[in-house]
Amino acid sequence: MSARKSIFVTGAGSGIGRATAQFFAAKGWFAGLYDINASGLDETAKDLPLGQFCKGVFDVRDRAGWAQAMNAFAEQSGNRLDVLFNNAGIGKYGWFEDITPEDSDAVIDINLKGVVNGVYAGLPLLRKTPNARIINTASAAGVFGSPQLAVYSATKFAVRGLTEALDVEFSRYGVRVVSLMPWFLETAILDMGGSAGANRNLRDQIHDTHAEVYPVSLAAQRAWDAAHGEDVHYMVGKEAERARFAARFFPNGLRNRMKKQIGAAQ
Repeated sequence: MSARKSIFVTGAGSGIGRATAQFFAAKGWFAGLYDINASGLDETAKDLPLGQFCKGVFDVRDRAGWAQAMNAFAEQSGNRLDVLFNNAGIGKYGWFEDITPEDSDAVIDINLKGVVNGVYAGLPLLRKTPNARIINTASAAGVFGSPQLAVYSATKFAVRGLTEALDVEFSRYGVRVVSLMPWFLETAILDMGGSAGANRNLRDQIHDTHAEVYPVSLAAQRAWDAAHGEDVHYMVGKEAERARFAARFFPNGLRNRMKKQIGAAQ
């Protein structure tokens, strides 16, 4: 087995996935870059040394695509997988009833089922790799129910629960399972809207409430921590830490504050 460590990254064509793949590659890791966006993958890979990455296009909802990508990755990584970074995700912003059932299905299928598919696909290789781990991208929206992000928030709660359960289950294999839980980051997801033709998006709400937005590089640094640390959940940004504290110790106050903000936005 090759001594060089390796990471398999979904959603590597932009945002957190791109920044994390580049960060780990800069540390000498072999990076597997995967996304549905081929041009985005090319952009991620352009500054990486030849021989230090592989890339492929597939949809995380596609189990056959997962199997093909994982087999190709294993051939080039020396048959090892130190970190599976289940990062691909989408969101829809808006009132629940304004988002179509089909769009909600897509959020659930990519954000939750895509992670489950990744665990199934990666586990055999992870079990062969000493001290391997899975990092699942959740969100601060997986700490408290986030209005106008209801289904997105539900998927991130589910990813958090899956992470906690599998970290216990897979301890019998010596595989850790942890999560990355970002606050708002400067990525394309801030531009997500809800219904077709909606004239407001998440970025507008953030602007109105003066919420903090963190650079995506911070998520990559925290992903590195998640690949090496002892915790289960890794918050990204001080606001994410504050949200976790408030949700645990002052849930009613947090809920009432959000209701006031929603009322002011109507």
